[in-house]
Amino acid sequence: MLKIALPKGSLEEKTLQLFKEADLEVLKESRNYFCTIKDPRVKEVRILRPQEIPAFVAEGYFDLGISGYDCIMENEADVEIIAELPISRATARPVKLVVAVPEDSGIDNVSNIPDGARVTTEFPNITRKFFEQHGRKVKVYYSHGATEAKVPDIMDVVVDLTETGETLRRNRLKIIGTILESTTRLFANKVSYRHPEKRRAIDEIKTLLLGVIEARGKVMLSMNVPAKKLDDVISILPAMKKPTVSPLYNSDYYEVVTVVEKANVNIILPELKAKGAEDILEIAISKIVK
Repeated sequence: MLKIALPKGSLEEKTLQLFKEADLEVLKESRNYFCTIKDPRVKEVRILRPQEIPAFVAEGYFDLGISGYDCIMENEADVEIIAELPISRATARPVKLVVAVPEDSGIDNVSNIPDGARVTTEFPNITRKFFEQHGRKVKVYYSHGATEAKVPDIMDVVVDLTETGETLRRNRLKIIGTILESTTRLFANKVSYRHPEKRRAIDEIKTLLLGVIEARGKVMLSMNVPAKKLDDVISILPAMKKPTVSPLYNSDYYEVVTVVEKANVNIILPELKAKGAEDILEIAISKIVK
């Protein structure tokens, strides 16, 4: 039913792992960019450059795609954004598309960039619009990589993605403006998303993917607690909402179940035991569907 485009390159491995954990394992054929998923909702999967995916989805070659918000904006792709998709910890924090100039340029903000300045970037469409909106008549040149290395002898200004700005600083560049923030997105062709059957399939796949992401870094704790200790245990117990408490058959004990951050387990387990919890189980979680 659905034709899906997944990103190759830096996002590929983590994306394939996410689909596998969502029980949507991507099976590569002899040509790696042609893939399948053994699921009745999925007809075809391609692994393509993330820069190309938004345009292909917008034009209907694919029903569903994953790429960065920066790629969507650069392509001016008219797609239906379904969800933010922090595929890994590395992609959970937004990256910024920034304007940077040499530290000794004397330029402190975008309005000070002179007309005719040479701007190097991998995002020419976004960059042209940005400078037009700021009334700057600059010359925009497409960069095929190592964008910061072209300044100052070939280019005057850099527009590039950065997470921390460290690479720019190492090249003696300073950030003077931010154009946008970008995260990984799940998005659909608008016609496909209006189709009832395809929309249901798209939403179901979104639910599975987000369920895996929600479960990451969390575990379930199950324990038995005597009635007289129940309030003490629950008082220190974190929970997504409230813990589940069930009486045990023919006993003055209760079973208490909750979900906690994995990072906190080593702290909370001894505290729970000290408060009276017994038979504590730590259980891995594969999905949390809200």
